[in-house]
Amino acid sequence: MDTTSRLIMLLEVVEQGSFSKAAELRNIDRSVISKQIGKLEEELGVRLLNRTTRSFSLTAAGAEMVKKAADLRLLLQDTVQLAENYHQEPRGLLRITASSYIGKYYLMPVITDFQKRFPQVSVEIRMDDRVVDMISEGYDLAFRVGEPRDSSLVARKIARNKMLILATQRFIDTYGEPKTMADLADLPAASYSSSHLRFESISYIDEDGKAQEQPITPVFRSNDAEALMSKVLSHTAFFTAPAFFFADQVDTDQLVPLLTHVNLPDYSAVYAVYPHRDLPVRTRLFLDAARHYIGEQKPRWERNIPDIDKLYQANKN
Repeated sequence: MDTTSRLIMLLEVVEQGSFSKAAELRNIDRSVISKQIGKLEEELGVRLLNRTTRSFSLTAAGAEMVKKAADLRLLLQDTVQLAENYHQEPRGLLRITASSYIGKYYLMPVITDFQKRFPQVSVEIRMDDRVVDMISEGYDLAFRVGEPRDSSLVARKIARNKMLILATQRFIDTYGEPKTMADLADLPAASYSSSHLRFESISYIDEDGKAQEQPITPVFRSNDAEALMSKVLSHTAFFTAPAFFFADQVDTDQLVPLLTHVNLPDYSAVYAVYPHRDLPVRTRLFLDAARHYIGEQKPRWERNIPDIDKLYQANKN
């Protein structure tokens, strides 16, 4: 391992916050990281880290080296990207991160078709709800619900994401059809819940144009969209969620929209996120393919929902 590689390894240790996490990122033993950082200190002739058994801190020299390592990593990435852009045929590894539902239902068809067209591109996709650090973890492209908070990343809106309130007809027959938002408080609900997000109410705009929150009564919570859908299709709960969860079920009349006269604000749009504007060829072509498949003007998940443009628009100008 050369000095450049060891500097980038030092950067990863600092970004991850520990030797163990940096080793996990590279799928190597922690002792290898420790040994290489020690060799880097020997090569440079300065101490870079003050270490204890459980933590570390940067020395003044270490802090300066980390800054240089970050610049060096960007330079190396730009160099590789420049070389790749001269290839007529896209090739290499494309690393993607997305939520499980978006990955399974909207990206996998794109990946399959993309690799048929460009067989020299290999794809790695991580599907979970954790928002990864794209730069330190080496991802080329992310598909996220909501605009990212990290201003250093580039975000491109892919499609809108309308909210729907849905239940099965048998649920309506059993519990009665709600006439007002307040009626929802008396009905059993399925609710999305994770370590960083929990739905306990529904946002809407009242007849005076004021934002309101209607509390709901969750009887089932999960961070898995398919588990929530299974609960709703058991006829024992209603569900409020973004439209991309529901396209197939609404199309086959399994689910019925409730309170369609209410003005529900759109949920956060779906965005494609990437570290740099100057994308490698394989990344740019995949992004174009995903945008085409999902559809920017009318998202794929809306095409099979009858009269979706008329739903939840009553008080919108």
